[in-house]
Amino acid sequence: MMKKKGGIEDSATLITLSELHDPNYGTIDGSGAPQKDRNVFSDGVTRIDFVLVWDEPVTPLKASEPEDKTSTQATHRKWREEFLSKLQTAGLQQEQKEVVQSKTKTTYVLLSAPWNILCYYAEEISLRVPLQVETNEDSNWSEKILHKLHIPNILAQQVPNPPPDYYTCQFHTKKLERFLDHENKDTFFKTTQRHQILYEILSRTPYGAMKRGEVGIARLITEGAFTAAYPLHEGPYHMPRGPAGPESLSTRQILYQYWARWACWKKYQPLHHIREYFGEKVALYFAWLGFYTGWLLPAAVVGFFLSLFGIWLMVTDVPAQEVCHNGENIVMCPLCDICSYWNLSSICTTFRVGLLFDNGGTVFFSIFMSLWAVTFLEHWKRTCAVLSHRWDCSEFEESEERPRPEFAAMAPTTIRNPVTGAEEPHFPETSRFRRIITGNMVIIIMVAVVLIFLIAIILYRSILSIIIYKSHNAFFIFSAGRIASLTGSVLNLVVILLLSKVYTYLAQILTRWEMHRTQTKYEDAFTLKVFIFQFVNFYSSPVYIAFFKGRFVGYPGNYYKLFGIRNEDCGASGCLIELAQELLVIMVGKQVINNVQEFVLPKIKAWWNKRKLHPTQRENGANITENVAPWETDYELLMCEGLFSEYLEMVLQFGFITIFVAACPLAPFFALVNNWVEIRLDSQKFVCEYRRPVAERAQDIGIWFTILQVITYLAVISNAFLIAFTSDFLPRLYYRYTTEGSLRGYMDFTLSVAPNNFTQSHMQCRYRGFRDDKGHHTPEYYNLLAIRLGFVIIFESSSGGQSWICT
Repeated sequence: MMKKKGGIEDSATLITLSELHDPNYGTIDGSGAPQKDRNVFSDGVTRIDFVLVWDEPVTPLKASEPEDKTSTQATHRKWREEFLSKLQTAGLQQEQKEVVQSKTKTTYVLLSAPWNILCYYAEEISLRVPLQVETNEDSNWSEKILHKLHIPNILAQQVPNPPPDYYTCQFHTKKLERFLDHENKDTFFKTTQRHQILYEILSRTPYGAMKRGEVGIARLITEGAFTAAYPLHEGPYHMPRGPAGPESLSTRQILYQYWARWACWKKYQPLHHIREYFGEKVALYFAWLGFYTGWLLPAAVVGFFLSLFGIWLMVTDVPAQEVCHNGENIVMCPLCDICSYWNLSSICTTFRVGLLFDNGGTVFFSIFMSLWAVTFLEHWKRTCAVLSHRWDCSEFEESEERPRPEFAAMAPTTIRNPVTGAEEPHFPETSRFRRIITGNMVIIIMVAVVLIFLIAIILYRSILSIIIYKSHNAFFIFSAGRIASLTGSVLNLVVILLLSKVYTYLAQILTRWEMHRTQTKYEDAFTLKVFIFQFVNFYSSPVYIAFFKGRFVGYPGNYYKLFGIRNEDCGASGCLIELAQELLVIMVGKQVINNVQEFVLPKIKAWWNKRKLHPTQRENGANITENVAPWETDYELLMCEGLFSEYLEMVLQFGFITIFVAACPLAPFFALVNNWVEIRLDSQKFVCEYRRPVAERAQDIGIWFTILQVITYLAVISNAFLIAFTSDFLPRLYYRYTTEGSLRGYMDFTLSVAPNNFTQSHMQCRYRGFRDDKGHHTPEYYNLLAIRLGFVIIFESSSGGQSWICT
């Protein structure tokens, strides 16, 4: 039964803890030892669970200041005062620290939750606490394989202080004595659990009118009232000076020493330590990334050897020899309206290079990668289930996940949960459906914008080719097609990156407006929106080159045109080498740009933050690291931006190495090298350069797994059509079958003679296609068409059968 929220909620607090001031709530006998670290209040005992920060000018407001600026600062001050007052009413302990620089005063509010608040909210948000220690050996698939093959495991390493595993259940204050270590209040709740409780309170606390959504620390940071909110790291990440035993190292130091350093690139990731420090959500990301990188190794090896086979074909291929040695006698028709005739021998080099990507091995590799992708996903599903069971989060989404604080604040009604019997916020499904439809219309509009840019790039390539031919420069005229194609690929990459930034910001606004109940559903909806757009954004140009370019050109004397410009034809050496070039530019170019950004930009931003916060000491060259408080040190770090961009980069890469692998067998190799670097960059960001994120629970990688499955199915379809209609594999096979079994004369077989009404000065020219002297399709064209369609059916059936077997 639904109930409407009362109209007095604008002035009411969401955290009804006024009745919790009874100090006996959740108390237990005994007291734990105080924390001997710097993450404490001035009394040296009270632990700091969260830090709020804001900056304001040192000089008071003047009458000459702009009215908008003064009113904004006054509003922000009012919001802060109201917010901190509500937190104090909720029972949180506070302590303020001020750091004054030349022009700016930075205020830090240190927050700590007393034991009774921790007990109340642990029960409220269904935290799981330990009942008994679990003894279980840790192993993985590669370790088992190496052990069976009796091969020394160079990947293994002994990481100190492994976190113990526990049998856990949801916390209940009445059953406190049944939980493990219930006598010690300081260590009963893990540090990450204390952070979760504090963030839940901060996210629910209002600071203004509820109807306007003025609730939660995230909104305050967006509005500029606060500049940051974060839990503290557990000390520095560098190893202590002098000899130190493993038991004295903090988890952050262990993660840096055994995970984040470049020297650890060939070692297993300490997933249990990552989960202990950053939570299950971050740990599952790195588990998936490491699992994916390990599985790329066999794909990269097979692709590398197939490339060596392609190099051998470059020397021994009969059609390549015919092009290079006999091509001078074959005059080809112009590739554009103002282009000149050209000799077939002029494409000798590019034709040989094309054999790296277009050979018989691509069929085997496409089938191999289809089976690889399906097997990879099935084994990850099993690995993920094992990890989520071991980390006690296999039923998180079904029974433990709470409504998003913003949803709880903005939902107009409440409804009784049929399972728990508790009143929960509710948003009408019909209203959400209408909002989702509106969001989908925006997606369609943005996809249309991407296609418009694609058409613009196609026209750019055609116009650039015409301009180059009009320049009368022999060198540029000879390479006009390649120059237009390469610059078009680079321009397409720039457009892709710019549109990605715009749409990601737009998708955040739309997803927030759709009012999804839980954080998982919110992230899944946001991910789906952005990925649909990014899929079209990144893959539209390769799809055009692979399946549409050169298909609607016509023939000499009857060319088709778009906006008065002749439809774009494949280059002289075919479309497959252009597709490989496009993939390398977009995939490798994007990876290089992202890695440079992830390596350089965080260091520049961190340096600027330190210089901005401590300008006087920096100018004097003073070493202030040891004198700076931990909340100041962490404020100098960068805000953690989440895992969305990391997942998106890897999933798009997965699409490139599966959907278009027939055009570029080296794609898995480039992906493997990139991922080795990516793991180290991401681990360094989380350990060294990011403020500590609030630990989040998760039972899997979310909707990303479904997206990977869809990409796998699309890869089977794409590779079948790519081999059948874009590569020369089937025409070569057909020619061998209809002749004496040799490829001698194959190039002449694939070239048609231009109609008489097209040629000038009695010059006969040739063009690629199976047409007669009147432009009609020959019987070979229809025979090949039937073979192509038959190959697609057989390829789909074989790959589909493999998928069903693996499933």
